[in-house]
Amino acid sequence: MIPSHIIPKSELDSFPHHCPDFIIELKSKSDSIKDLQNKMEEWMANGCLLSWLIDADDETVLVYEKDKPMRTHKNFDFALSGEPVLSGFELILSELRV
Repeated sequence: MIPSHIIPKSELDSFPHHCPDFIIELKSKSDSIKDLQNKMEEWMANGCLLSWLIDADDETVLVYEKDKPMRTHKNFDFALSGEPVLSGFELILSELRV
């Protein structure tokens, strides 16, 4: 959460224009993977440090990290680490299996 003293007074009554450090996007059946990839690239271009695009149906994860090429993982047989953005956070992907 961003302290209110950092948000300009003009934005306190509306949606703040700030980018989170970390994002998880979970693809639904009605989502277009290409649209979600564009959305993730936009988040990264706006200052996000780490984002994961997860497609549970295909057991695929796209990992976006600041200043690194996007990585694709094609199975859920491991845990994703939030390091260094989220110290100590792991997501055990096998728990997402449908």
